[in-house]
Amino acid sequence: MSDIETVLSALPRIQFACRVTLVRDSVSGRLLTEGQARILSQLHSTDPTMVTELAEYMGVTASTMSLNLKRLLEAGFISRERDPEDRRVMNVLLTESGSRIREALRVLDPGRVEAMLTSLSGEERRLVVRGLALLADAADGLVAQGSDYIRSLTEGTEGL
Repeated sequence: MSDIETVLSALPRIQFACRVTLVRDSVSGRLLTEGQARILSQLHSTDPTMVTELAEYMGVTASTMSLNLKRLLEAGFISRERDPEDRRVMNVLLTESGSRIREALRVLDPGRVEAMLTSLSGEERRLVVRGLALLADAADGLVAQGSDYIRSLTEGTEGL
């Protein structure tokens, strides 16, 4: 297996094993599902999002999104308001509680990551952490350099 195939195979397995399944609001104690937390991660407190755009982005029907948003509204994580320019359009904003959840969201559950790392020997753990730090630095380089950086890295790698 090539290095690329190894990384492409490993990262989803790690993400699946360590994914966040429930999120608790630290102030109210309310629980949110992973799906509800994903919705909150797409919203802002000052820049409204149209319900139809959110549903399309998340790959669900408008009625499914409306049901999820109703639950988030009842829990106090979002507010909904009609667009002043087009009264047919419903916009969604994060409330203070929703913003708090969004800021606290993590892709991986810290407890599960700790359990995974604890299962390794000290040397294995150091190698894994160092390797991930290097890979993250390379990711930062991709973001900083944009598409030119990606093209420069992939030139001559066709057929690997």
